[in-house]
Amino acid sequence: MDELSASQKQANSIMEFSENKPIYKQIVEHFYSNILTEKWKEEERVPSVREIAVLIEVNPNTAMRAFHELQENDILYNKRGVGYFVSKNALKKVKEIKRQEFLDIKLPNLFKDMKQLDISFEELRDLHSSLKK
Repeated sequence: MDELSASQKQANSIMEFSENKPIYKQIVEHFYSNILTEKWKEEERVPSVREIAVLIEVNPNTAMRAFHELQENDILYNKRGVGYFVSKNALKKVKEIKRQEFLDIKLPNLFKDMKQLDISFEELRDLHSSLKK
């Protein structure tokens, strides 16, 4: 079995849980983040269910639930006896999932907040331009 790199171990050991979302969903989000930032590349081995459970101090059943969701979404696949790997096209799939979430949930909330706080699109554009510098 392949050894986990130090960066893989470190990436999993830094996780703070929110009470607003189930822990397994937060683990899924953590995997998405590691894939989006390309810390974990396609066809690369990721920590096992047990390793994740130990590293982030959760019940293995909770970790398994996250892995199950990731497999259902074709983000991870299991090589029997070897471990879990990032699927081919996982980066593209994660981007699609996160993009849809942004468009369906985060963007409407942003627009609502902008309206309530009287923030114009011009102000937002100016702020965006200043942050890009």
